[in-house]
Amino acid sequence: MTNNGSISLAKAMWRGFRGKCPHCGEGHLFARFLKVADRCEACGEEFFHHRADDLPAYLVIVVVGHLVVPAILAIETAYAPAVWLQLAVWLPVTLIASIALLQPTKGAVVGLQWQVGMHGFEDSKHRREAGELALARAGTTARAA
Repeated sequence: MTNNGSISLAKAMWRGFRGKCPHCGEGHLFARFLKVADRCEACGEEFFHHRADDLPAYLVIVVVGHLVVPAILAIETAYAPAVWLQLAVWLPVTLIASIALLQPTKGAVVGLQWQVGMHGFEDSKHRREAGELALARAGTTARAA
């Protein structure tokens, strides 16, 4: 079931963050962990032409780095634990946080590209805009009648 109404940038990115199709919100965006599906199994929207590239990894590095580094510094300043303990705690935390955020971040980037019509999503954006225009005209003629 597709949503013919206007889909905001935030909604498209949130759907992508959750791993759902940015168009309908029902189909799966990913075929495997980081492999974007060629198309949505629910609405047929095509995803094969996305270009997320390295942006999701850069964003994850920035977010995790801004969370982990201050925590490491605060613990070091307050308690000065042994280096082996710091490594035993912070390496797994960093790895788990990075892996946990990578797929949702990539989904949000694909949702962003889909909503604004970047790369191969231009045709999809034009079809959505034409559908919205047709709905607006149908609503106008229905109210006039």
